Amino acid sequence: MRGRISIGDFIIALAVIVLLAWVLWLFIPAPRVEAPAGPAGDQLRALIVRSDEGAPDYNRDQFGQKWADEDHNGCDTRNDILARDLARPTFKPHTRDCVVLSGTLAEPYTGKVIEFQRGQDTSTLVQIDHVVALADAWRSGAWQWDTARRQAFANDPDNLLAVDGQANQDKVAASADQWLPPDRSFRCEYVTRQIAVKAKWKLTVTRAEHDAMAHALAHC
Repeated sequence: MRGRISIGDFIIALAVIVLLAWVLWLFIPAPRVEAPAGPAGDQLRALIVRSDEGAPDYNRDQFGQKWADEDHNGCDTRNDILARDLARPTFKPHTRDCVVLSGTLAEPYTGKVIEFQRGQDTSTLVQIDHVVALADAWRSGAWQWDTARRQAFANDPDNLLAVDGQANQDKVAASADQWLPPDRSFRCEYVTRQIAVKAKWKLTVTRAEHDAMAHALAHC
């Protein structure tokens, strides 16, 4: 009979509809996640969202001397941060309170308490993390800086935290869309600090990074 649709025609039409829906899903962008109100949200909204990855390859040497004495207080940056973040730090004699020997860390990323002891087999249990990783900063605009500015960034106390060594290794160079601290109670402070550092140094974010930051702030 004329006007009657065969099962084969119905299946073909259904397949076309499914294919069109799939194509539309691929090419229609996901809705943006808006930054919530507040100082951190305002800073996040002001960050430039970059659309491409045009940076050359990253190398740690591009950020100058590791743990330099940027503030010229006679102590290297690693020991400065250990002295700041550890409770009851002790110092090696005759180092003008520069070389930290021991202390107690209320570790922010995991929530653990770590007893730090300086030594060949123990020092790495507490590491100094760049909250905005150097490789992330490189991709976010630091590749355009001179070495002096990159070294200043690498030693900026605002971007440094004493943390659990394994957590630091797990993070590596990840941005906020790729890694957040296992201790959920610290995620708000962590993302807020990342945003502040990127604003301070005029670094950019990716769309995925922006949305992950906005999502984290919404739960603060």
